Order: sequence, then C-alpha cells, then structure tokens
Amino acid sequence: MPIVSHTIDIDAPANRVWAILTDTAAYSEWNTFIPKLDGSLEPGSRLDVTIAPPGAKQQRFAPTVTAVVPERRLAWLGRLLIPGIFDGAHTFELDALTTESTRFTQSERFSGLIVPILRRLLRTTEAGFAAMNTALAERAGTQYACERSLIRECRPPRSDSGRR
Repeated sequence: MPIVSHTIDIDAPANRVWAILTDTAAYSEWNTFIPKLDGSLEPGSRLDVTIAPPGAKQQRFAPTVTAVVPERRLAWLGRLLIPGIFDGAHTFELDALTTESTRFTQSERFSGLIVPILRRLLRTTEAGFAAMNTALAERAGTQYACERSLIRECRPPRSDSGRR
C-alpha cells in the first residue's frame, strides 16, 4: 500500500490553520490542488471534491468523511467504483509545535487492485500536496502576522476568479 505524504511547518497557531483548512468555500482563492470542496465536514458525510494535480487532468470524486477532530485531524476515504479496486484514505493532520506554530501533514494511503498501474498518479499527488501545503502555510502565516500587526499593510488575498 503506497503512501504519499508531505509535511510543512507553519508560522501560525493550529486554530488559524484549522480555520483556513475547513473554510472550504474559500479554497478557490488559494488552493490550486483542491480548488473545489463542497459538503459538510462531519463523519459519514459525502463530499464533492475536485482536485487539480500539477501537470495532470482535473478529477472529481465523492469521498466520505471518516474523521474530524478540530484543530488536529480531518480525514476522508475515496473509492473508485467498489471497495478494493482503487481506494484512497486521505488525512490532514495538525500538530501544534508551539502556541504560534503548527506542523501540517497531508497524506494519502492508496490501496486496491489497480494501484500498481497508477504510479504516475502518486507523483502528481505528491506535487499537489506540496503546492497546497505551501499555499496553506503562506495564507495562515500572513493572516496570523496581520492579526498580530506584524505586517504594515494587510490586504485580503486576491481571488483568481477576477482574472481574464
């Protein structure tokens, strides 16, 4: 069972990182890997997720939320057709390093009959995790610095939707 994982340390407290991670309506403003995530973040709920791995075709799937522990963990399980063909257990984990910093890990454990023929997916998934984690760190760090008045001029992040 291959596991893809990416970890980043973020200069913001876990509650700030969690707030951004769970504000899925704003994903299109900053999250290039998961530009769309609709649904309730509650165990047992089905989500409507669109991912855009770097250099690969956009994909849409409907995973089921398996765990929600505020400021600690969010997880879901996605499946292709029936269990055992291609399953992906996706996890976001937050570990408060200090009151002002968080270690964020995004991982996915793949299993199923067709995993061996989808090796390219693992590389694009890892690149997508890195891009999302970096964008999350930048957004959380900037918001936290603005809250603490460490940045002279704070502006809301610009949405890509206004581009032509």
